[in-house]
Amino acid sequence: MPHDEQKWFIPTRRFMRMCRQAMRRPKVADSFDMELTGSGLLLRAILFRRLLLREVLSPDEWNVGLLLPPTVPTVLANAGLLLARRVPVNLNYTVSSEMLNQCIVRAGIRRVLTSRKAMERFEHLRPNAELVYLEDLKHRVTLADKLAAAALAWMAPLNFLDRWFGLAEIHPDDLMTLIFTSGSTGDPKGVMLTHRNVGSNVAAFHEALRLKESDTLIGILPFFHSFGYTVAMCAGLMLPPKVVYHTNPLDATTVGQIARKHRATLLISAPTFLRSYLRRVPAEDFASLELVVTGAEKLPRELADAFEKKFGVRPIEGYGTSELSPVVSVNIPPGRAPDKAAQWKEGTVGRPIPGVQVKVVDLQTGEDLPSGHDGMLLVKGPNVMKGYLDEPEKTAEVIRDGWYVTGDVAQIDDEGYIRITGRESRFSKIGGEMVPHLRIEECLGKILGLDEDKVSLAVTGVCDERKGERLVVLHTGLTKPPEQICRELAAMGLPPLFIPSPDSFYQVPEIPLLGTGKLDLRKLKILAEAKARGE
Repeated sequence: MPHDEQKWFIPTRRFMRMCRQAMRRPKVADSFDMELTGSGLLLRAILFRRLLLREVLSPDEWNVGLLLPPTVPTVLANAGLLLARRVPVNLNYTVSSEMLNQCIVRAGIRRVLTSRKAMERFEHLRPNAELVYLEDLKHRVTLADKLAAAALAWMAPLNFLDRWFGLAEIHPDDLMTLIFTSGSTGDPKGVMLTHRNVGSNVAAFHEALRLKESDTLIGILPFFHSFGYTVAMCAGLMLPPKVVYHTNPLDATTVGQIARKHRATLLISAPTFLRSYLRRVPAEDFASLELVVTGAEKLPRELADAFEKKFGVRPIEGYGTSELSPVVSVNIPPGRAPDKAAQWKEGTVGRPIPGVQVKVVDLQTGEDLPSGHDGMLLVKGPNVMKGYLDEPEKTAEVIRDGWYVTGDVAQIDDEGYIRITGRESRFSKIGGEMVPHLRIEECLGKILGLDEDKVSLAVTGVCDERKGERLVVLHTGLTKPPEQICRELAAMGLPPLFIPSPDSFYQVPEIPLLGTGKLDLRKLKILAEAKARGE
């Protein structure tokens, strides 16, 4: 960990110092040809803070929503809120209005920062909050605002800015952001991440991969995911590399173009997106890439082989979850490790980043297991979330004596490399999104009018070469055809990722249960995989 721990643990203080180091050097850019140096980024963030406090926010308003895809203005909005000592809550614009508004209510959000162009794109959403359009704020900027922001950005001592903005009063364990994720029933849970959580994670990620001033990172992951928030945005604010943003990670053509234009060296992605780039991005567009890190789902070896063959760089795997800020571990390729030797083992998600501890415990007894044995993966360190917003019981279920229970089954070898071997939790990771099985089962039960006292249907996930996982519905008999069921699921407002394909419904004699009457998840998965193979 760097010596100046306090400034790492307060990311906004680290942000201002990084901007001063990169005053005349390009620091952030996007696919809309907006580019700012370190001084331009700091100046506009300070200006945005001034506008928010004068024109938008009430003195008692702390949690502020954002409905914006990754762009330079979105980074400025987040940075301005943090400098104003507010809590930015980047809301998921891929969910239904119902789920979005649940998040808004849970977080106590009164206002949502967005843009008219973004809301045209998110036409399916009807937020129950006052919308503040960034375009309108431009017209409220005065000459005095510009002069004051310029003076503070260019000339004011940093320690003075810390005190003037109140950043010196922030405690590392104060709330920095909320990341909403789906709970076991599909209800959103607010993951409370502190300044220490995010700051320590950025510092450890930096220490592991040795990011350089000459690096340029492609920022394609949305900020409502902790991976996008911490690595794509906060790392851009706090670390030396330049970051270039684009609004849609599946827009392969544009991602390739900005990578070529800005000579990108780093790409943080999910395997789902890599498949799209493999098909549609010319080899020369990714010619400058030195490091490709994937997460959110398993990286198939054949995909890594094909990507390396075309682009000359082999993707590596890392691991994390929203509750862990999110990075837990990462493989380190040649040239990035301190001794220049690779710390990388194919088929694993790498070793823990500095400051993070991991262990596996017996699924039944909770006892620690030796290396090479499958068990529940537990994680401990400064990256473990503060807890779930207003849900102390659910927090206590997953944080035990400081250890976060991931819900992932793993083994750790003698060298400390982690291999994920299964998932106990009732979720699937599809396209990087957590898809809750219970939520889908509840909707299916309503559509089919199922008897709640009898288990006649269950949802699980099986491996899929294209998406990482796909949903499978096992049932003992249906009263409606699968095609009609899928249409009704969509009509209920479920996101497309939550809807199984009609050919993924399989009839079985009975749903496997434990002696307690609960689903036997292990047998359920085995049965689903057999059905999916046509057995």
